[in-house]
Amino acid sequence: MVVEGRWTTRSTAPSLSGRLAFGVHPLTDLARPLVIAHRGDRAHVPENTVAAITAAVALGVDAVEFDVRLSADGEVFVLHDPTLERTTDGVGPAEARHMRELRTVDAGYRWTPDGGRTFPFRGRGIRIPTLDEVLDALPAELPVIVELKTEAVASAALAILSRRGVAPRALMGSFRSSALADFAPPFARGATPPQAADALVRLCTARAPAPAYDAICIPPWHGLIPVPVKALARAHRRIGVATHVWTVNDPARAIAYWAAGATGIVTDDPATILEARRTWRARSS
Repeated sequence: MVVEGRWTTRSTAPSLSGRLAFGVHPLTDLARPLVIAHRGDRAHVPENTVAAITAAVALGVDAVEFDVRLSADGEVFVLHDPTLERTTDGVGPAEARHMRELRTVDAGYRWTPDGGRTFPFRGRGIRIPTLDEVLDALPAELPVIVELKTEAVASAALAILSRRGVAPRALMGSFRSSALADFAPPFARGATPPQAADALVRLCTARAPAPAYDAICIPPWHGLIPVPVKALARAHRRIGVATHVWTVNDPARAIAYWAAGATGIVTDDPATILEARRTWRARSS
């Protein structure tokens, strides 16, 4: 059910299909701790590629997060950075390229497990995928967090996600508030930076959050400034809003955030955090 433009939550944890049928969004349900793969299994596979996404799915993650941009010819593709240099053998602004050009770069070229001594994914045919290709690789009911990197990509991403029936399991996020304007329920929306800042001010002044969002996704640090993740998670849980924390790769830290009331841990290393959750549950049972 949706109240005042937001998804509701509940405290039980039925099957995924049951949550959708009763109107509880799988990424705002407070019933269970979630492990969310950040750009796929990027600790072990080149990020934001079909290979990284499918590796994370094979591990049993609860959701995947990835970033989308718009090519010069109007295709929605999956890439974090505005330029190609960090993750591929290409150069220059990614969005200035047509999709046929983006398909020629090697998206595994820069990935290294050992600080640059080896590059095991070079020349293995790993490409920058389209949004449709990533969705094709996902199980039909797996929840997704989709980060809109620009306002320009919003309408095309909305059309694809709506056409493919992804809305009831998609949490949309962006650093640009205007990019989220057209994403109404059944899409869920994450807090924008101004909304997250307002939540922090309210916390510091002993006022409850007043969210116009369905979940808040926050980092442990903002630059050199620590973010009071646990206090924000507790405050949001009291009013039925999920908190997802990114990016957390340390098992002890993940457990501490879950214990404090966070819902999701967004991680580069889902295998490690999945094992941490198993350990925590065994310890708590």
